[in-house]
Amino acid sequence: MNVKQLSAVATIVVLAAAQIAVAAEGASSKNKGASPRLLTPENSMVILIDHQPQMAFATRSIDGQLLVNNVTGLAKSAKVFKVPTLLTTVAAKSFSGPLFPTLQAVFPDRAPIDRTTMNAWEDARIRDAVKKEGRQKLVIAALWTEVCLATAVLSALDDGYEVYIVTDASGGVSTEAHNMSIQRMVQAGAVPVTWLQVLLEWQRDWARQETYDAVTGIAKEHGGAYGQGIEYAKTMLGPHASEAGSGKK
Repeated sequence: MNVKQLSAVATIVVLAAAQIAVAAEGASSKNKGASPRLLTPENSMVILIDHQPQMAFATRSIDGQLLVNNVTGLAKSAKVFKVPTLLTTVAAKSFSGPLFPTLQAVFPDRAPIDRTTMNAWEDARIRDAVKKEGRQKLVIAALWTEVCLATAVLSALDDGYEVYIVTDASGGVSTEAHNMSIQRMVQAGAVPVTWLQVLLEWQRDWARQETYDAVTGIAKEHGGAYGQGIEYAKTMLGPHASEAGSGKK
């Protein structure tokens, strides 16, 4: 390779490095310091699969009341942030029963897509509904973890989606079944999260005043000790105690 060729190669390398640097700077500026791995109301979609009585009867990896509380809290969170939410059931009229009443009450005018397939992803209506929203990050919870969650998650991953599994809004027929299925999905590339984590990741900044009251309201109703702490602070320190640092006036 002669001097002229070496000079041309060097120029290409310099230009490529400059382009990479500009792209990195642009990404950092666009995300304002936040990782693109994080969930936002604009990049995510929620899919709730088979939260029905018959499925809950055999769930043993999580207390039944806690399960209902958590999935309802997740649904309310999605509604507050206007995150597209897909509801689906399996054999609702013939075997599994209707959606949990508290969950249906969050979306009273939305009928779940009822299926015959255990794997929701094998129902074209589900895939089409997800594709229509155009979101790459799917937040999924289901009963049971080892069947309806695992099959849908593995299928969505293979179709190129980023999947976040809400472990405490899902449940299996045993703790081992739940845990082994979570491991299987994580090994395949799914990201385990909890419902309260999702809520706070969407909020991200307490200066986001338009959702502040609703978020703290959900936390007080469904967030256990965290919610009690918010109520305690208001009671002991005054009505604006929990607004410290929020930017609220």
